Amino acid sequence: MKTIHTQTLFARALVAGFIALTLSLRAEAAPPARKGSLKVTKECSENTGAAGSFCTITSSNLAEIKVGSKVFYDQPAGIPTGLLDSAVVLDAGDGNRALGRCTLDFATTLGLCTFSDGTGQFAGFHARVDVSLLPDSSGFLWSGTYFFTETGR
Repeated sequence: MKTIHTQTLFARALVAGFIALTLSLRAEAAPPARKGSLKVTKECSENTGAAGSFCTITSSNLAEIKVGSKVFYDQPAGIPTGLLDSAVVLDAGDGNRALGRCTLDFATTLGLCTFSDGTGQFAGFHARVDVSLLPDSSGFLWSGTYFFTETGR
């Protein structure tokens, strides 16, 4: 009886060890998610406040967000009163687009933008950035974090 019990415990330990080894190998085989801090500046001299207006990226620490990329705003500014609250498309050209939403309070010039996915090199892109007016009032700063999820490609 004691031999059967010892054999059962040994078998269970062997199976548990095999499962743990398999899970750890899978974790090592999966590529780590790309993530980091995001700093972007943009200027909005061509933004009229109408739906379809845009701002232009002037600097970025993320290679996918190239200088010259455009941020298009789907909704007009001022709805609701005193805010910009709009779906946005960050267009880096060649079908590389990130999809998100931005809200800016005109009274404080502070806001928030979030991105939840994209196409091309922005597939699996996620970001959350605080928006603020640059000290010299020449444009806006996005400061926050980003990560890319695996898209199954």
